[in-house]
Amino acid sequence: MSVLTLKKANQIIHAALKTARQLNLKPLTAVVLDEHGALKAMQREDGATILKHDIAMAKAWGAVNMGVSSRSLAIMAEQRPAFMNALVDIAGGKVMPVPGGVLIRDEDNNIIGAVGISGDLSDQDERSAVAGIKEAGFSAGI
Repeated sequence: MSVLTLKKANQIIHAALKTARQLNLKPLTAVVLDEHGALKAMQREDGATILKHDIAMAKAWGAVNMGVSSRSLAIMAEQRPAFMNALVDIAGGKVMPVPGGVLIRDEDNNIIGAVGISGDLSDQDERSAVAGIKEAGFSAGI
């Protein structure tokens, strides 16, 4: 199993933000969590509000701790709202069921972390996260 190093976490963020600038997205905040949900790296672009950090964290934290992307959690929320409400409550509000939280998988398909991005439309946040993960040589679990 690969380990998500600080160097790789920073590479993911750098590539995600580079993609966001190429797409002319609004200012983003990007976080990378390890496989346990602990913060590995974070950057907030100039102009991104402080609340974007909490949203990015909740997208990534929910993804890595449930083992599915935050996009999958959004689908789950639509299909099973009572479950999602209970999950958000149990997690102390640290789950955000909207796109932008993407699993980082190694070459053996093991979950080694997650990326959470917030600042633009959720689909664009997710697009940036996927680009960063792929640039770092990992697979994105969306």
